[in-house]
Amino acid sequence: MTPMAEQRPTPLTPLREDWERALCVVAHPDDLEFGGAAAVARWTGQGKHVVYCMVSSGEAGIDGLEPEQCRTVREAEQLESARIVGVEQVDFLRLPDGILEYGVPLRRAIADEVRLHRPEIVITNNFRDTWGGTNLNQADHIATGRATLDAVRDAGNRWVFPEQLADGREPWGGVRQVWAAGSPEASYGVDITDSFDAGVESLRAHRAYLEGLGWADFDPAEFLEGLSRTTAQRMGVTHAVSFEVFPMAWGGEPA
Repeated sequence: MTPMAEQRPTPLTPLREDWERALCVVAHPDDLEFGGAAAVARWTGQGKHVVYCMVSSGEAGIDGLEPEQCRTVREAEQLESARIVGVEQVDFLRLPDGILEYGVPLRRAIADEVRLHRPEIVITNNFRDTWGGTNLNQADHIATGRATLDAVRDAGNRWVFPEQLADGREPWGGVRQVWAAGSPEASYGVDITDSFDAGVESLRAHRAYLEGLGWADFDPAEFLEGLSRTTAQRMGVTHAVSFEVFPMAWGGEPA
């Protein structure tokens, strides 16, 4: 094997798109916009129904704004960001930003969303310890992703959180897979070439947050292009986003 062949990245398998309803569950406003929103724009463009669920409102994310003022700003930015990629409904669970904990309360809140929206696919962000190198992941991301996996299973069991099953609501065991965007363990991908610009605009919509970070020279288009470059090479396209796939069906459903 030649040195050039040894460096060739492992190809990514295209994600399946034979579904109609998805629920995206992430810790904060802006989490989806750092890569995954362009995939959402692709799917809503196909006529699929996608709902966003923000576990927190990112109220601890801007040092210069008190949390309650920040909450209002960041929720408004997320609503606009979602609109840009074709998402009409954003649920805010308003759990505390920065100190989310994996456990039963978080599982309960997410299971309720799964039972409410009855998705076939649930999408979250990378919840591995790192982003594939020395950059550590954030605790809220890890807690939310882990709880999402368990909440999907909880939602299908009528004896778990049975108080949610009122007024005719039934358990929902119809989630086929959970997809984690940007995971360093990803082996699947989505071609976002045609929806890349919508993804850029959805990130631009978080203006107050980006300004609050002090990133004076931050260019959303340049950042997202750099983020997608290696992934796109693994799919042979111009722009792409990667996903780790967790089958929920017993025995695993092929992606």
